Amino acid sequence: MHDIIYVDSSDDWHSGETTMDDEGSYPIGDSIDNECDEEEGYLESNNDDDTTSHGEKNYTVLSEDDIRRRQEKDILEVSSVLSIPKFEASILLHHYNWSISNLHDAWFADEEKVRMTIGLSKKPVIEYPNAKKLTCAICFDTYWRHRMHAAACGHLFCSSCWGSYISTSINDGPGCLMLRCPDPSCGAAVSQEMINALVSDEAKEKYARYLLRSYVEASRKSKWCPAPGCGYAIDFVLGSGSYDVSCKCTNSFCWNCTEEVHRPVECDIVSKWMLKNTAESENTTWILANSKPCPKCKRPIEKRDGCMHMTCTPPCRFEFCWLCLGSWLDHGDKTGGFYACNRYEKAKKEGVYDEAETRRAMAKSSLERYAHYYERWEYNEKSKVKAMKYLQELQTVHVEKLSNDYCQSKFQLKFIVDAWLQIIECRRVLKWTYAYGYYLLEHDETKGQFFEYLQGEAESGLERLNIFADEDLKPFIDGKFKSKDPNCAEGDLKTIIDGKSKSEDPNCAEEDLKPIIDETPKIEDFNAFRAKLSDLTTVTRKYFENLVRALENGLTDVDSVGACNKPGNSKASAAVKSWRGRSGATSRSSIFGRSQEEQAPSLPQTHHGRQTQQQQQQQQGSWSCEHCTYFNQESPTICYICNQHRGSWSCELCTYFNSTSTTICQMCNGER
Repeated sequence: MHDIIYVDSSDDWHSGETTMDDEGSYPIGDSIDNECDEEEGYLESNNDDDTTSHGEKNYTVLSEDDIRRRQEKDILEVSSVLSIPKFEASILLHHYNWSISNLHDAWFADEEKVRMTIGLSKKPVIEYPNAKKLTCAICFDTYWRHRMHAAACGHLFCSSCWGSYISTSINDGPGCLMLRCPDPSCGAAVSQEMINALVSDEAKEKYARYLLRSYVEASRKSKWCPAPGCGYAIDFVLGSGSYDVSCKCTNSFCWNCTEEVHRPVECDIVSKWMLKNTAESENTTWILANSKPCPKCKRPIEKRDGCMHMTCTPPCRFEFCWLCLGSWLDHGDKTGGFYACNRYEKAKKEGVYDEAETRRAMAKSSLERYAHYYERWEYNEKSKVKAMKYLQELQTVHVEKLSNDYCQSKFQLKFIVDAWLQIIECRRVLKWTYAYGYYLLEHDETKGQFFEYLQGEAESGLERLNIFADEDLKPFIDGKFKSKDPNCAEGDLKTIIDGKSKSEDPNCAEEDLKPIIDETPKIEDFNAFRAKLSDLTTVTRKYFENLVRALENGLTDVDSVGACNKPGNSKASAAVKSWRGRSGATSRSSIFGRSQEEQAPSLPQTHHGRQTQQQQQQQQGSWSCEHCTYFNQESPTICYICNQHRGSWSCELCTYFNSTSTTICQMCNGER
């Protein structure tokens, strides 16, 4: 596992002065830790992948016990250095936001001023006679001296009044951490020892929790995990790059804005998008686009069906024409009948309704555009939640069954969990690409086209992984494979198809006539499933990593190829080609992130060397898919990853992949 960064002192932890020298590179998705124990930790998502360029995490997850130990260490240090009781050190640190350096600076500059400000007097401001009985200044009852209590100031009150005063303050919230003497003229601080001696266990626990939370909330570089019920905090290395962090509760979020992890979009875009999803402005836009105001009372009215005769609701009850908004009393045969309005047509030609119609059309267009992005954003969110539920079921039920059925250790089955973790991560990334497209690409048509291509490829690759991880896993969980009966004799294949026997139907293959039977999956089938699912997980992860980098860089591929387009080619088409693969000194990279160096033996990086590599691959029967650039080793005609036919060609105008049997693009009718 990666090493954890621990700061040198808790003071630095609160001051936020610890920084990293280099910004790191942060991968999307979860990788397999090969050093994990085979039986332990296999089900946990590898949430520690947010690392710096040196392979170290840029954050540390702290439990409440970790925080309590750090807090106690700071209190002891201040108590020892300043030679003061622990309760005074705690009050001082809380006042200075738990920064030891700030406290030392103020204390050694003017100790008396600090004591006066915080309410830590060295001696009581009032002394009572050595009487056996005293009167409480709150309830005015007389008590024995041992039942009276005072803060450092010396103002005595009875135990009951003190308890009520402290309990009420604790119930009011974290302000109890700055509790002062009940005497209105006194500002003496009340110690935690005194609080613990006078209140119930429940109140003591609540006070201790407020004190613990203040230690985190006062720090510039620590935050509580926002997941409901989570008690972990994140200690972050400021200036170290990505804000993506993962808590031990499995919740991943952005440390900067505490929303869920949202790469590739920035925090301000996330804030605007979430506000838009809940804002009243969208209701106003919908009303403007789909309704018209009553000419009399101005109440918005939506027309769903029927004729143009509209009647406003009580108490208005005004009857008017939907088209021209004129009184219905002025309508009839002379205005074109009940289903038309020549007044409206005439006024429209004269430009009377131009402004209103334009505003309505713009509002409708804006609403439709927002609905397009929001519906897909929400779909991927729901799909992510569904995948998370299935992953939980997989971890608690199915993995145990698969382990028993196929004699596999739980660690050996981690590839299934990794695939579903990758699906969840990809759903999250894909979800936020819609917010990216809505805000950042509205006025850039070229980048918009390129973005839609990349997004479409991402959706296609993710769906392929999702379907395979779901449907192809079910036979192994159920213990049943659907297959053709190999024992079916040739004489039994004379099945009637559309009234014809096999011999009468030339399009009927013998294999198609064999009945479907249930067959128990073999270990060889499971190993083949493992290999393909692992490959799909890898290529999908790499594609999404490349997609995130491209979007974070502002789709610079479009700008970089804009000046060198061929006549008739759009910038978007050229950018697509640049994205799908580049020739020359660098290796051709797969759009799924798999390069030929990773799939074939490495050769010297020379033109002659690459020719030799291609010749060797052709001699071995392997070929590179034109669609995803995966180097296939087995299938002679169908790509193992994307299922495209061998030799398909991409249209230069629309990038659609066509079969080799045609020279005309099936999408845009452009010639090859």
